[in-house]
Amino acid sequence: MLEKLDLTKSLGKAEYKEKMAELMPRLGKLQRECREYGIPVMIAFEGYGASGKGVQIGELIKALDPRGFEVYAVKNETEEEQMHPFMWRFWTKMPAKGRFAIYDSSWYRKVLIDRFDKKTKKRELADAYHSICAFEEQMTADGMVIIKIFLAIDKKEQKKRFDKLTASKETAWRVSEGDLKRNKAFDKYQVVNEEMLTRTDTEYAPWNIVEAVDRRFATAKIYAVVVQTLAEKVEEAKKKVRDIEENTLEPAHDDGSQKDRKVMQENHVGQDKKMKESILGKADLSLTYTKEEYKARLLKLEKKMEKLHGELYRRRIPVVLGFEGWDAGGKGGAIKRLTEKMDPRGFVVHPTASPNDIEKAHHYLWRFWVDMPKAGHVTIFDRTWYGRVMVERIEGFCTRQEWQRAYKEINDMEKDLADAGAIVLKFWMQIDKDEQARRFKARQENPEKQWKITDEDWRNREKWEQYEEAVDEMLIRTSTPYAPWIVVEGNCKYFARIKVLETVIDAIEKRLDKDMEKNKK
Repeated sequence: MLEKLDLTKSLGKAEYKEKMAELMPRLGKLQRECREYGIPVMIAFEGYGASGKGVQIGELIKALDPRGFEVYAVKNETEEEQMHPFMWRFWTKMPAKGRFAIYDSSWYRKVLIDRFDKKTKKRELADAYHSICAFEEQMTADGMVIIKIFLAIDKKEQKKRFDKLTASKETAWRVSEGDLKRNKAFDKYQVVNEEMLTRTDTEYAPWNIVEAVDRRFATAKIYAVVVQTLAEKVEEAKKKVRDIEENTLEPAHDDGSQKDRKVMQENHVGQDKKMKESILGKADLSLTYTKEEYKARLLKLEKKMEKLHGELYRRRIPVVLGFEGWDAGGKGGAIKRLTEKMDPRGFVVHPTASPNDIEKAHHYLWRFWVDMPKAGHVTIFDRTWYGRVMVERIEGFCTRQEWQRAYKEINDMEKDLADAGAIVLKFWMQIDKDEQARRFKARQENPEKQWKITDEDWRNREKWEQYEEAVDEMLIRTSTPYAPWIVVEGNCKYFARIKVLETVIDAIEKRLDKDMEKNKK
């Protein structure tokens, strides 16, 4: 692919000025329209060393309002970034709707420079490519525009530019030993780039290869690519608005989910519940402990948890725990007993509420990625990213297409966490409807607990069967070996709290044993 490029392409000064006089104002206008229609844009620059990424980014932003973009220079991972999954630093640098993010090198560094330098191990490549493609697919499905630009030059031109840069003290710092090493092994590094382009050139995020020996030609081509891509996306957004105004398309927040639910309910009229698969229905809610049994077990388990928490930190193992369940299902009580003896400096509990305006301006998983733990720390989510396939699905806060694709998106995210070494466990706190009513009533009658019960809690009870069906589907489609669901029988709070503690402790102990066996080999 790359060796077949015609790198002699060039533009004369007059022709270049003529083209740029047209392209620059168009790009400025498109940026304003992207802001108006809430279209987020990510522009990733990759290519050989000295191919002109910095120069071309500088040329591109001349047409943009500086208040609407941010440029990120992606170099070696910081210490903080090394303690997270490698895609974490790009999730945290994601533009909000209507804004641009421009990357001087990007998430491809792991499969390019880091691979060539053997920082990325051969066994890690498949997972890295999976993470990259999943990331781009998720972003574009959610409305992100991803423009990927690869600047190509040949070995001779690269050496010429390196020599020019190293000849001056003011620019010599821009050429690293790694740059010179890759120039000497140019053909070998080109094979790495060829593989990357082939494996990640997708319909939703295609590569644009730019012949970059002549800088004027490269600038004009980059502008043309960006302008054409954005013009198409803006036109799609305009058409969508026109269709909504002309009543030929339903608004994005309600694509027929309400109709789907009505049809679903009608299809189930008269259907024997015994004929329907139900994971929740298999939970034995009669399981219980006496108060004495509970106290004795709790004391031993909390002491063990205290010790294991220290081991997690020492061995730099991150832990992600997600809690879902019925209202009044006992999430808070289980979390409290789980963390009671843990070092407060090594864990954090995130109670997940409805997204705020900033969170709504990003992909729905963004706010959870931002809060993922670094190596050696524990993060507990009191309600999670699964809201997309439960409350948002049932209440019509997202489209049918959005919640249906969320299962894969969630599995991909949890795989990224597990691949980075995290222990990932998800708990569904299961109680029956009668027990929930009893707890609701107890809360209402206790002045110190009345804040826990809301009108929305009572309304949700009316949709119990809809939630039950959504939860069963969620458990089936997102319980994986690397991020399993654990259904916790919760009618007895004592039993539920002990089961959670035992499950977490068991998972940590198995992981520590596995690591010890690996180290022996």
